[in-house]
Amino acid sequence: MTETDIATQAVDTVGVNQATVLAIIGIIVAGILVRFLTMAFAPSLLKKIIRSKNLQHKTVKNSDKALGSAVGAFVSYLLAIQLVNAVEDGSTTYVMPDIMITILPNIFQFIIALALVIWAFRLVNVIQDVVLILDSDGVADSSDKTLISALESVMRFVIVFIGSVFIADAIGLNLTSLIAGLGISGLALALAAKDTISNFFGAVTVLLDRPFKVGDWVVVGASQGEVIEINLRTTLIRTGIDTVITIPNANLVSTPVENYGKRRWRRWQSMLHFDLNSNPDNVEAFRDDVLKSIMENAATMNEDSSWCRVNDISATSIDVSLNLYWDVQGGADERQEKEKFLLEVMQLAKNHELRFYDNRIRQQM
Repeated sequence: MTETDIATQAVDTVGVNQATVLAIIGIIVAGILVRFLTMAFAPSLLKKIIRSKNLQHKTVKNSDKALGSAVGAFVSYLLAIQLVNAVEDGSTTYVMPDIMITILPNIFQFIIALALVIWAFRLVNVIQDVVLILDSDGVADSSDKTLISALESVMRFVIVFIGSVFIADAIGLNLTSLIAGLGISGLALALAAKDTISNFFGAVTVLLDRPFKVGDWVVVGASQGEVIEINLRTTLIRTGIDTVITIPNANLVSTPVENYGKRRWRRWQSMLHFDLNSNPDNVEAFRDDVLKSIMENAATMNEDSSWCRVNDISATSIDVSLNLYWDVQGGADERQEKEKFLLEVMQLAKNHELRFYDNRIRQQM
């Protein structure tokens, strides 16, 4: 039996000739070479595009194998399609059975889908770095962590869903029936978990729009207090009497929220009452010094709208009104600056020999 007869018998038995076997081996080798080339050159290319070291580490170093596998499998897939087309066009060089014509491209398509899912799953971790880059202070507070968790959950779900569709297509499942089944199941699940889904998207809306953040004092409907937590389902507010109110996030989308934490300034007004026998010159000098103190205070703003004026002379006291605007970030800072300012006002009153009105002394007189 000649070599030609042996080859013909092998084709009749297995359905694949030697040229086809060599072509398949070449396709696999080409994919492997492209994979290693991608792993070698992709990091240097991506590092030129991505400036953040954390993003470079997560997108390049931790994901280069999955990315290389996807690119290599894609090249092999294209070559396999060319081989299949040649066989279907009646090529005498390559011979393959029908089942291999169907399976060969699907194998590489499956590898592409699986590698991309793995790569995308690893890329989900970069959401935290992206959020911190976009955040003003670069520090992840409670709301940032909740936003990161929500976005990561959504991204993982999307990746799994899309990846499952591609993998199902690669292994030959009927996508029409699969999607129809998922649609019916998804509709039933959505109806059953309507409130949970509403709260989830409410949380996403709150976290993206940022109407408030943890630490802000807010008024939501009839409730007011300090925001202590922003979760995926609810937001927790601690009231002035130290109770905690749980507000579903879905309610925050349709309810007006008044946020004291977003004030550009904090207006403060007060009235000082001096003894009726106070020297007018001393009162005037005191007034000028207080106004000067307001102007020079680093924690105040809107100096043109601030004042210190004699407001009234009543039957019991000389009334001096104060109006100023604090340029501080929170209530604690405001209380601290107010205390320092009031102590300074007391010292100025003492320097100008002014006594604050005391109803007890007036009654004794």
